[in-house]
Amino acid sequence: MFDFVKKLGPGILFAGAAIGVSHLVQSTRAGADFGIGLLWALLLVNLFKFPFFQYGPRYANATGESLLEGYKKLGKNILRLYILISFATMFTIQTAVTIVTAGIASSLTNNIISVEVWTIIILSLCGFLLYFGKYKMLDRMIKIVILILAISTVLATLFAFNNFTYEIDYSQVLPKNNIEIVFLIAFMGWMPAPLDISVWHSLWTIEKKKSDGIQKMKTTLFDFNIGYLGTILLGISFMLLGYFVMNNNNLSFSNSASVFANQLIEMYTSSFGSWAYIIIGLATFTTMFSTTITTLDASPRSMHRATQLVFNKEFKNGYLFWLIVLIIGTVFIFFNFISEMGTLVKIATIVSFITAPFYAIINYILISSIHTPKKHRPSKIMHLISILGVIFLLGFGVWYLSIL
Repeated sequence: MFDFVKKLGPGILFAGAAIGVSHLVQSTRAGADFGIGLLWALLLVNLFKFPFFQYGPRYANATGESLLEGYKKLGKNILRLYILISFATMFTIQTAVTIVTAGIASSLTNNIISVEVWTIIILSLCGFLLYFGKYKMLDRMIKIVILILAISTVLATLFAFNNFTYEIDYSQVLPKNNIEIVFLIAFMGWMPAPLDISVWHSLWTIEKKKSDGIQKMKTTLFDFNIGYLGTILLGISFMLLGYFVMNNNNLSFSNSASVFANQLIEMYTSSFGSWAYIIIGLATFTTMFSTTITTLDASPRSMHRATQLVFNKEFKNGYLFWLIVLIIGTVFIFFNFISEMGTLVKIATIVSFITAPFYAIINYILISSIHTPKKHRPSKIMHLISILGVIFLLGFGVWYLSIL
C-alpha cells in the first residue's frame, strides 16, 4: 500500500492545484444559484479538457522532457506566446487563490489577524517552503491534504443530503442573460483547472522521475487518472453542498474574502454540527493552502524553464527570481482588489477559459506529431475527444466574446 501511494505524485499535485477556487468557490456558487442545473457543464468541460491535461504527463513520460521543450520544437514563437500568456495570467491566478486562503485563515482566527496580514504570512511561508523544501516536500504534503479534504467533503455532502427536506430538482439549465452566461464561462474556466496546468503537470512528472527514477507510462497515466477523477467527484460534491445548504434558503456568497470564508465553513458545519467548525475550517484552509503553494511553485518553475529555452541560456537563480516576482505582483494586485474577491476570481477564471483553446490546440498538435513516439500518440477515441474539445472550447469562447 505504501509503495502504491509513493508512486502517486504529479496527479495528486494536479488535484491539489485544481481543487481550490474552482471547487470551493465556483462549484458551491453554481449549486447555490442553479442547484444541480449546471451539472451538464461540469461534466462536459471535464470530458473535453481531459485529453489536453493528459497530454502533459503522457508527453513527459514518453520523451523525458516537459511540454515546454515540445513547444520549442513546434516553433520558438509558440514558446514566446506561452510566456506572454503565462505572464498575463499568473498574477491574477495567484491572487485569486491566495485571497481565498487568507480569508479562511482570517475567519479561523476570528479576524484578529487581518486578511492583508495573512496574505503576507501565507505567501512568505509558501515561498520559504518551496525554495528550501522543493518538489519532495510538496509531493508529500499534498497527498495528506487531498486525503483530508476528500473525506471531509464527501461526509459533509452525505450529511447535507440526509438533512435536505426538499424534492431534488434534476432539471438542467442553459444560462440566458449576460450575468448568467458570464458565470457559466467563469465556472468552466477553472473546472477542473486552467489548461496551463498541463504544462505544470509535465514539469512535475519530470521532477518525479528525477526523485524516484523512471516510471512506466501505465503508472504515470494511472496517477493522472486518479487525480483527475478525484477533481470531478469533488466538483460534484461541492455543487451538491451548495445546492443542499444554500439554494433553497435563498442565500448567496459574499464577494468579501473573510465573509465568504465564514459562509463556506458554515456550509460544512450546518451539515456536521457546530462542533466541527475548527476541523472543517482547517480542512478548507489546508485545501486552499495546497492550491496556493502548488500554483506558487508551478508558475515560477514554468517561466524559468521557458525563458531558458527561449534564450538558450541557463539562469542559475531563475526559479527564485520568478518566485519573488510572482509574490510581489500578487501582493500588489491583492491590495488593490481586496474588497472584490468575486470580481478578481471572475477575471482570472474567464481569462483562463479564453486562453484554453491555445493550450488545447498546441498540446494536441504536439502529442500527435513526430516529436512524440508513435506508440504513445493518442488513440482514435482520444483524437475524436480532442477535436470535439477544441470545437467546444472555441465555441463557448466565441459565444462569450459575442456578448461583451
